[in-house]
Parts: sequence; C-alpha cells; structure tokens
Amino acid sequence: MRWPKTPQQLLEVARARFARTGDAALAPHLDLGRRGELLAAEHLRTRGYKLVASNFKLGVGRNRRGAVVQAEIDLVAYDGATLCFVEVKTRASDRFAAPEANVDLRKQRQVTRAARAYRRLLGLASAPYRYDVVSVLLPPPSEDAAAPAPRIELFRSFWTEDKFRKRRWSENF
Repeated sequence: MRWPKTPQQLLEVARARFARTGDAALAPHLDLGRRGELLAAEHLRTRGYKLVASNFKLGVGRNRRGAVVQAEIDLVAYDGATLCFVEVKTRASDRFAAPEANVDLRKQRQVTRAARAYRRLLGLASAPYRYDVVSVLLPPPSEDAAAPAPRIELFRSFWTEDKFRKRRWSENF
C-alpha cells in the first residue's frame, strides 16, 4: 500500500472510496452522515481550511475487557497554522435537538483521545490545535416543493480538553 504524500492525494483517495461504496449499498442513516460529511468538508474548504484527513480511525487503548477501543475523527484540517479536529453531526431535522447538541461529553472525550494519539503519531505535540463542530441539517424534500437548502453551521473551539486532564492530588490542597 502506498501512502498519500499530500493532502490533495489524501482527499482523492477518500473521494474514490466514497464513490466505490455507492448510494444503494449504504443504509439511509449512513448515507445521510456521508452526505453531511461531504457538505461539511466543502463548507470548510470555502472558508479557507486545508483538509488533511477524513474519517481517520485509530486505536486509542483498551477497555476493561481488553478489547481495542477504536476512535474516529471525522475531519482533520488546518485553519491557518492551527490544526483543527472537526466532528460533523448531520440530522434530517432539528425537531428534538440541534445536531451540535449530540456532541456530548462522551463523544468529546473520544475525539480528544483520538486527537492526542494523532498528534503524538505525527509529531505535532507542540502545534496549536482546537476542536470544532460542524452542524449539518439536511431536511428531506417535500412532495410539493423543491429540496430545501441544507443548513450548515461551524462552531469553532466547541470544547477544550482542559476538562479531560487528569487532576493531581496535590492540586486539591
């Protein structure tokens, strides 16, 4: 296997992988998420982000039963010199809650662990970084009208990893 050398080659590999899966092979909720991630990537690109990776999966440890824990980062991009780890949430409706409300503490912890491993793996420990969320609302087309335009919102610095740092016993005194 040959590794892509540039972000552009990495993006082409990802697009080819999406093209191979085909829309008929995916369940409706997976297709909705895939379309949302493509729209989010395009939205970030128009805002000046340089995309580096999409759907980056890596093992971040083991659970209590010894099984490998996999974590995924939806999009990794640069906004200037800042490395951005982007979580994309796509919904067909915001009837119950906005898409970004589903980036709960558990999901933030997962992305944070994956981002630490990513930075350690690539030697980017001292580089500036942040965690962003892209909320995509893709309402289904109604029978009597044309398909409504998707609503895409970018939330920069949605969370920080300070709340996940281990506290030392001496700090409590």
